[in-house]
Amino acid sequence: MKKYVLLAATLASFLTPFMGSAINLAIPSIGREFHLDAMMLNWIVTSYLLASCAFLLPFGRAGDLYGRKKVFLAGIVAYTVFSLLSGLATSGQALLIFRVLHGIGGAMIFGTGMAILTAAFPPQERGKVLGINVAAVYTGLSLGPVLGGFLTHNLGWRYIFFLNFILGLIVLLVTLFKLKGEWRDVRGEKYDLAGAFLYTLGMASFMYGIASVNAGTLAHMILALGLLLMVMFVRQELRFSFPLLNLSLFRNLIFAFSNLAALIHYSATFAVGYLLSLYLQVTRGLDAQVAGFILLAQPVLMALLSPLAGRLSDRVEPRVLASLGMALSAAGLFFFSLITSTTPLWVIVGNLVLLGIGFALFSSPNTNAVMSAVEKRYYGVASATLGTMRLVGQALSMALVTLFFGLYLKGRAITPEAGTLLMKSMDLSFLLFAVLCACGIYFSLARGEVRAKQGER
Repeated sequence: MKKYVLLAATLASFLTPFMGSAINLAIPSIGREFHLDAMMLNWIVTSYLLASCAFLLPFGRAGDLYGRKKVFLAGIVAYTVFSLLSGLATSGQALLIFRVLHGIGGAMIFGTGMAILTAAFPPQERGKVLGINVAAVYTGLSLGPVLGGFLTHNLGWRYIFFLNFILGLIVLLVTLFKLKGEWRDVRGEKYDLAGAFLYTLGMASFMYGIASVNAGTLAHMILALGLLLMVMFVRQELRFSFPLLNLSLFRNLIFAFSNLAALIHYSATFAVGYLLSLYLQVTRGLDAQVAGFILLAQPVLMALLSPLAGRLSDRVEPRVLASLGMALSAAGLFFFSLITSTTPLWVIVGNLVLLGIGFALFSSPNTNAVMSAVEKRYYGVASATLGTMRLVGQALSMALVTLFFGLYLKGRAITPEAGTLLMKSMDLSFLLFAVLCACGIYFSLARGEVRAKQGER
């Protein structure tokens, strides 16, 4: 039974990063076909992330109460259907809507997949299986640029979504016919519907407001509304007997700082593939296929080293490995802020290797620290919280890029003629990301000893 749980969770974990990294290579082609400017192209990526992070926590809690397999299965169905519809989109606006719905399906998967996996394996095997799961994520990231570039160059960007549709069908069949039983660690508690409403609307408003802050007064009002709703959400959670998010978990410094470290790291690193895809295709004039092979360097190192880092975190304090990984990421991001239109490609590849090592050393140990810091009954909430930090970080990363693109590119299309403005946006983005990552090292180190916490329990 455990092997099928691992198979289903691993396949699902492969899907979304594969799509995310593949679509980066298709962005210039989508822009040309639908005549989209730089801001609209950013929203093709950001809309998925915004929807995912807004719905992830509510679906994670729903899985705890009503059955994680049910929510997971519904997510696979939605994700598969909207992959097909995205590939059939006839306009940029239609693609944007399908990407939002795509993201809601992704939230169902993210909110339950890791919790199912963690509950199915004993603590002494947890680091190993989480390492395998993270390796699947990075395998998706690895194949995304290669297949995404190949499909875009030879068949067209729509075939990225069609391939994702086929992969989704495979995951659906494995889940339906091989995953028996159900996972529910919480019984007799009520669902916090008011909290779910406040959180979803507040998170969506907050993230949209940040990404659109250059748009004027309306965007500022939406951002303020998002902040107000999130404050109301916190108040609701403190008063409700069975909260959507148990805020008392954040009194545990290991849990709190590990999640904060994840938020910072993903905020600083997620947009790297998107920015470099534009740099290689627009500034350097490479086709999508060649750009995909260059971007392969980072995720390959992630996939190779993540299982090793996961197993190592069962014996070595996770904060040590994760902090080292974050330091390497900060160094790589700072270097990218210095590149020019003539930087040798082998130097770009070498720095992507450095980032890949840093990311692998950070992610698996940090995930192990989060899940090891809570009791079994909170696995669903812990998984959803960590997933929320990841997706909020990814959305913030793209929101910051959108902000800087708005400063320099404004409503211009991303073309070779706009190469100088694109480079200025990239340089500022990478510099801010490097500073964020450097600050995150403190929280990674300050989280405390996971081994001591496990001994107390």
